[in-house]
Amino acid sequence: MRELLLNGVIQICPTKNITKHNSAGWRNVPETSQPLNPERVAELLALEWERFAKATPKSGEHNKEAAKVLPLGVTSSFQHWDPHPISVVSAKGAYVTDIDGRELLDLSMGFGAMLVGHLNPTVVEKVKHALDNTGTLFVTPSPTATVAAEAFKKRFGLDMLRFTNSGTESLMYAVRTARAVTGRKGLVKLEGGYHGGYDPLQVSVKPPLSEIGDAEAPTPHVPDEVVAGDVYVVPYNNLPYLEAIFEKNHKNIAAFVLEPVVENLSIVLPDEGYLERVRELCDQFDICLIFDEVKTGLTAGAHGAAGKLGVKPDLITMAKSIGGGLPVAAFGGKQKYMDAVVDGRMAHYGTYNGNPLVMAAVMAVDEVCTDAAMEAAEQRNLRALKAMDAIIEQYQLPAHTIGFGIKGAVIWSTEPVRNYRDYKATDFQIAELSWLWGVNRGILTPPGLDEQWLVSLAHTDEDMDKLVEEFRELAEALRA
Repeated sequence: MRELLLNGVIQICPTKNITKHNSAGWRNVPETSQPLNPERVAELLALEWERFAKATPKSGEHNKEAAKVLPLGVTSSFQHWDPHPISVVSAKGAYVTDIDGRELLDLSMGFGAMLVGHLNPTVVEKVKHALDNTGTLFVTPSPTATVAAEAFKKRFGLDMLRFTNSGTESLMYAVRTARAVTGRKGLVKLEGGYHGGYDPLQVSVKPPLSEIGDAEAPTPHVPDEVVAGDVYVVPYNNLPYLEAIFEKNHKNIAAFVLEPVVENLSIVLPDEGYLERVRELCDQFDICLIFDEVKTGLTAGAHGAAGKLGVKPDLITMAKSIGGGLPVAAFGGKQKYMDAVVDGRMAHYGTYNGNPLVMAAVMAVDEVCTDAAMEAAEQRNLRALKAMDAIIEQYQLPAHTIGFGIKGAVIWSTEPVRNYRDYKATDFQIAELSWLWGVNRGILTPPGLDEQWLVSLAHTDEDMDKLVEEFRELAEALRA
């Protein structure tokens, strides 16, 4: 039991019995909290949207013009929100400048693609050298790709890898590789998990609760435009159901595809022992374990999420953080599976794969993302998380912090989020207010309501102090 004084009244709350998470991540759920006034939340939200509209007129005008040629006025649907997204004209280091002339602290950083910061000097130098001296595309083997592959083989503990151009491509080819080796077609994926645009992995990506049945045995949700094949959907952190699916269907299952830390739902950590048991089950049933590290990758640490969590998959997919802002991705892993590419059981093609321009960026990222640099960024993130913990406790907010590597988030729930259903039970209205509150005060987190920030190598302690202070102001406003 714990006593806490709030507004002159002693609050007594029993200590929560919370399932332990993998110790590589951060999660702090306060023992006590007080509900927010929904009328106050609605009032602040209306005021903030009014403030947003007044501060971003040129973004609104640009979106209307862009919508005449680009659907929704954006180049990727996630970039759109009502009434209009922010249009950015330039960026450097940890900051972007929008079309209205506002400088914003960028804590979105391309979902990890800008891990080393906008216009990182080493990336710029090496890419310029490639432009001046090497070339942009050969469509023949090049030593540049070999050197980059050797560096990433060592960094991520892979036997072999192939470069691609996007996370979607990497997932598609990883799945094809697993199917070629196992001789099976079926896939297992997480409910709520996102893995790019490949059809089978579009099943149950943030599906409506009304259409997906029992939380313990989810019904797969297949969008009308998707041709999925055999896809089995499982809740994250639910070993009994996974075991049952494997036991019943293993003769048809080629691979289990998952983010080891689910970053499509803000940040959801694996329970203690979950991934280790997943590894055992995949070995038992000869199912290929694919870690989608498109979002985690180097943002998890210098050796990726697999290295940080201590569980080795059969195949890993990477993108975003490995390219310094240029479009590059990769898939690779154990020889048993990559031999399918060697002997032609899984043919892998791509005109732009491993081109010298992006390989220059890859080598720049490898150079600057040292163990020491990544550890320093992670400590900067941890410092911010702990400061927010203090604010949450001071104002008794119904929220908690979560972090992994150099990413962090505030989850508007008094219970830990362990799966998609838990995520859907969080307070999305206050999450929207929290995100918008930051945007209106010069702090840009990812568009949407998931509140996941990223501490790049360009961010300073002073930058993170801005995030903490903005959060404190929100807490004060909520309790006013």
